[in-house]
Amino acid sequence: MKLALCTDVLADLSFSDMLKKAKSYGVQGVEMTAGGWSPCPHVNTRELLSDSAKLAQFKAELEENELEIAALNCSGNPLAPGLLGSQHSESSYAAAELAGKLGVKKIVMMSGLPGGCAEDTIPNWITSTVSWPDYMPGVVEYQWNEVAIPWWKKFAQYAKDQGIEQIAIEEFPNQLVYNPATLLKLREAVGGIIGMNLDPSHLFVMGADPIAAARKLEGSIYHVHGKDARIERGLADIDGLLEYRPVTDTKNRTWNYVAVGCGHDLMWWREFFSVLSMTGYDGWVSLEMEDLTMSVEAGISTSISALQQSLSY
Repeated sequence: MKLALCTDVLADLSFSDMLKKAKSYGVQGVEMTAGGWSPCPHVNTRELLSDSAKLAQFKAELEENELEIAALNCSGNPLAPGLLGSQHSESSYAAAELAGKLGVKKIVMMSGLPGGCAEDTIPNWITSTVSWPDYMPGVVEYQWNEVAIPWWKKFAQYAKDQGIEQIAIEEFPNQLVYNPATLLKLREAVGGIIGMNLDPSHLFVMGADPIAAARKLEGSIYHVHGKDARIERGLADIDGLLEYRPVTDTKNRTWNYVAVGCGHDLMWWREFFSVLSMTGYDGWVSLEMEDLTMSVEAGISTSISALQQSLSY
């Protein structure tokens, strides 16, 4: 496995300075955002698509720093009703086109989340039983069969046409695909180009076990985010894991994203990567640093140290 860095954490640096900084950490690759929710601080997708000279310079700087593109990330909600869905859908297609021009074979995305019906103006995440209220089954049917599967079939074919071999979908809360079961449902409907971006942090905060998930997903894990989460003792015991406080309210949240090793110890991470290796995964592990309890530099350094001590090489 090879270590990469999700570069949005260095958004205050220029592309050139970001590459130098990433190289100084000892990573072999970078995962850069090219669409979706991110402001895409290091990838001007439209500019690179329209200017061959700038595209060539972009590639040259990566080569000069001896860094590979682990993946282009375009995490957004292309299934959302209205303008947001249209914008994120457009940026998804643009990111796929750019991946093709860069020779990048993998893009990282989120599944998106539709409204509950054609008249909804905001997405609707169904997480309770469909047994009651009795309108729930129709919502799920609409979201999957009328919106998600048609969109993903069309996009997957376009991605293939650009030379993309893998679409790694992150199992993010408040998305239609948020766990192994929903990922496998979409994969079955759309095809083998769909796989998982296995991010342990999201499974932790939903009460699942990422190691068990890795075994279940054997053969369909296309990417891994090195990201930890901590269930805050005393708080989660009272209020549970469902949490809508702002991520900045770290003191009062029942869980927080933290640097790797600050939620689960190195023994856990070593077992995780060992099991991934046993299931045949030998790809990129991208550090996504979102710990708001420490500085960016401390969070990156802490996480890289933990990952380097844990990865199965």
